[in-house]
Amino acid sequence: MKKIVAISALLLVNSLSAQFKINIDVPAGFNPKEVYLYSLNGSKDILTTKEMRKGNGWQIAVTKPYSGMMKLYFPEGNMSVNFISENKDVKMKFDTANGKISNIDYLDESNFLMNNIQDVQQKKEYILPALVQIKDYYKADTQFRKALDTEISRLSVDAQDISRFPFINYYNTNYAKFVEKNPARKPVTHDEIIDFLVKSNEMLETSSLMRPVLLAYLNVGPSTNVSADVDKLLKAVNTETPRGQTVLSELIEIFDVYEMKDLKNKYLTEATNLKCTINDRLAGTIAINKNTEIGAKFPDYVFNKPTKTSAKSLAAVKADKKVIVFWASTCSHCEAELPKLIEKYNAMKAQKIEVIAFSLDSEKAAYDNKVNNLPWINDSELKGWYSSYADTYNVRATPTYFVLDANNTIIAKPDHAADVISYLKLN
Repeated sequence: MKKIVAISALLLVNSLSAQFKINIDVPAGFNPKEVYLYSLNGSKDILTTKEMRKGNGWQIAVTKPYSGMMKLYFPEGNMSVNFISENKDVKMKFDTANGKISNIDYLDESNFLMNNIQDVQQKKEYILPALVQIKDYYKADTQFRKALDTEISRLSVDAQDISRFPFINYYNTNYAKFVEKNPARKPVTHDEIIDFLVKSNEMLETSSLMRPVLLAYLNVGPSTNVSADVDKLLKAVNTETPRGQTVLSELIEIFDVYEMKDLKNKYLTEATNLKCTINDRLAGTIAINKNTEIGAKFPDYVFNKPTKTSAKSLAAVKADKKVIVFWASTCSHCEAELPKLIEKYNAMKAQKIEVIAFSLDSEKAAYDNKVNNLPWINDSELKGWYSSYADTYNVRATPTYFVLDANNTIIAKPDHAADVISYLKLN
């Protein structure tokens, strides 16, 4: 009996040590040695674990049950791979070209199926309407028309059996109902979306559907009072629950991204005034906004590889005022705005004003090419939107500006380069 109990205990320990494993095979020439594994909460990537490479790949043990979207991020090459978990083993391999991932083979059944479904889904959304429009220009008995009809039939029917895959079934059912662009579908109502958000299981948070469903809710029309619509939603999901707080966090970020400042401030205040226990997601949203509001001390940043300065950190730069710019070489708005600051840079220096620019680039060559033409302090982690300061400073778009005083207190948050120039009286 003792032996049986001991074996049972051992099996229990082993089952708790790994819910499932992720196996990644890569070519010998693939350089990254480290990989980060992310799960998902709403639209926020959550770092689950880090793993060092062993031989030609990685084997990552996931210790907690998880069904939903996941992501692998290779920081040394700023590359990522998206996949799903059905709380079962995942296996993939990929090819590379010029040091970048060029082709991914999903070898487990769940991801192979999901990849095929999403390929058809994209074609249904963007190609099927065009095929339907052009088919009548060709006679029914021609080979091309027959080929068009075959493809239209294939894309119009969901022939995949997904009943054995709970997450795939959940994702595709609700994507089709709430997110997919389908003129033939009856528009969803506020009440239908509220019912979904209230009654959905925990896969809502891990599915990547929460933000697009909330955007669908905000776009239900016609509506004369967005604030009243949001109040109705938040009352239903109950902001004293984890689900309600995640929804509230997502809405604050949506209003931030779309520069709906009044709505953002209203619901950020509501979040701050909650008297109940706050979940990590909403607490993070509150903290980021508090740290970057006018009057707050701008969080310090230790430079990575700065240009045109010997200072080791942002706080160590000595100036009466500092203009902080978050930009990217691929940003068309930055291309239009930065020259306006360059034109006024000498006037800034004369008033002991310094510009410190942080790039959200990921390609070193593109960054270096742009930085050569920028006269001020520049720095970049070359991790794109994975850069640490994207979250630290609540950067939702480029360019983003802050103006600091000599003590690194935020004194202005201009929207455009022209606003920076006006605030500093450099016109």
